[in-house]
Amino acid sequence: MANIISFLEVDYAGTNRAANTPGGVRFNRDIGAQYSKQTLAAAASFIWKIFQQNSPADRKNVQKVSMFVDDMGGVAYTSNNEIHVSARYIQSYSGNVKREIAGVLLHESTHVWQWNGNGGAPSGLIVGIADYVRLKAGLAPSHWVKPGQGDRWDQGYGVTARFLDYCNSLRNGFVAQLNKKMRNGYSNQFFVDLLGKTVDQLWRDYKAKFRTASE
Repeated sequence: MANIISFLEVDYAGTNRAANTPGGVRFNRDIGAQYSKQTLAAAASFIWKIFQQNSPADRKNVQKVSMFVDDMGGVAYTSNNEIHVSARYIQSYSGNVKREIAGVLLHESTHVWQWNGNGGAPSGLIVGIADYVRLKAGLAPSHWVKPGQGDRWDQGYGVTARFLDYCNSLRNGFVAQLNKKMRNGYSNQFFVDLLGKTVDQLWRDYKAKFRTASE
């Protein structure tokens, strides 16, 4: 029974390692470690729902997710179930920083929990799925591309997130099924299996739909 309990429970931790920097000070004032831990827990539950992972057996066996505020460039990255957020980004963000970091943590948490085809899936698809989850949570920032924009289906981030949202509108649960298929590998054939069309045809349909809508 002890093994089952440890498998089911996930520990969440938040640590500010840049407390003496302007961004670290702003983190403590406007966000806080406790809020961050609560956000990580809520993010996991939301991600499991999006991925239709109702049973722990459907998910990765992750026992701890840690978030660190570091004095670094960029925005954030995830490695070995550890999420690193830039104190410099927190300092420079001009809008609602608490909402923005909630979105960033949701995106990065998706990288903790999603399957990536054993490393074989396109990187643009992986970050696109993470932004799709952020989109469905209502945490997409205003600067994202609009539906129908972008050059390639696997361009990543907001472009791919909008495309996946379109694919999911064709078959509710598409993203969940795609993620499930990526547990052990990856193939573009997954799009044909789930939607009956190649990913390139789906991209053309997607572009055509929004081009028509804007005319």
